[in-house]
Amino acid sequence: MGHYTEKFLQHLTQVKRYASHTVIAYGNDLKQFEFFLDTHYGIEGCHQASAAMVRSWLADLSLRGVARSTFNRKASALRSFYKFLEKSAVLDTNPMLKVSSLKKERRLPVFVEEERLNALFGQSGLNRGFKGLRDHLMLELLYTTGMRLSELINLKHHDIDTRGLQLKITGKGNKQRLIPLLPGVVDTYTSYCREKTRTFGTDAEPWVFLTDKGKKLYPVFVYRRVNHFLGMVTTRTKKSPHVMRHSFATHMLHHGADLNAIKALLGHSNLAATQAYTHTSIERIKNIYKQAHPKA
Repeated sequence: MGHYTEKFLQHLTQVKRYASHTVIAYGNDLKQFEFFLDTHYGIEGCHQASAAMVRSWLADLSLRGVARSTFNRKASALRSFYKFLEKSAVLDTNPMLKVSSLKKERRLPVFVEEERLNALFGQSGLNRGFKGLRDHLMLELLYTTGMRLSELINLKHHDIDTRGLQLKITGKGNKQRLIPLLPGVVDTYTSYCREKTRTFGTDAEPWVFLTDKGKKLYPVFVYRRVNHFLGMVTTRTKKSPHVMRHSFATHMLHHGADLNAIKALLGHSNLAATQAYTHTSIERIKNIYKQAHPKA
């Protein structure tokens, strides 16, 4: 990997605070582009590429049937990389200024119905011992705050204000936001902290959530736990932590929450991202209409 590419990835990790999986994905994208430049043009570094070379690589990806979302992520990796080089005074001209992404396909957010999640939280095993309380608290926070997977993993005890019933979340771009906490969630947190101390002692890691061995959580661990528990109450194919975030936003909207309030809670930078949930709400209204109207 080229010198500038490594500095860019360090910048994403240390300054931009991007999630580890995003940094890895961007690194792999840039490696692929470097390989393409080397084999097709004899160029060893991405920083030497022209707009025509970038378009050539993206055209090659398109011809090979790369998914639209993957295509756009690779284009986004290049866009961020060349913007970094511009700010670092390495480049005079940004080749990505003449390159466009593909229009995204609109997909409705996948969510789990309220009654199914209520059934999940009613499981008695979720309140027993360190592992049970940890899993219960993970699921409760994902569903009642709408936080992202990376935000959950990086959560520390000083971020939780049990008296003020609020939670401080550090999201994308190191931006912070405050989220209200339900008293029941605070009760679960208090019980979990007692079990955590009993299991690992007072010198345990500062992170709220730990693995069975007392180490900081990692994305695959959380995904497996959430997938396991959602599999108990739903047959949906997608059963990820992000589905809990979608469920939070969708259920808030169904109960009359203001869209701007949901935007603030989710940490979205613009309202367009939050508006995706209105389509789910409209579909729900259509179904209710068909079932209830005598002429339907």
